Amino acid sequence: MSIWMFTVSVLCALMLLAMVRLVRGPTAADRVVALDAINTLVVASMIVLGVAFKQIIFIDVAIIYALLSYVGTLFIAKYLGGEL
Repeated sequence: MSIWMFTVSVLCALMLLAMVRLVRGPTAADRVVALDAINTLVVASMIVLGVAFKQIIFIDVAIIYALLSYVGTLFIAKYLGGEL
């Protein structure tokens, strides 16, 4: 098992832990933070896979996904804050 696949498997395990918080979170803010953590871990996994397979497309997709995730998190935060 290469170091890259070990890193991705650790990131996947962390995503599973964040999914538990997403499902069991007592408040909506906990769920939003868990969702944002999952999105960050997905971006990190894409970047690691891009380096491991030497494919630049993974990096491009990770950048776009990170930008969309950021906008989505802002939208959810505004919604929960009562501004929408």
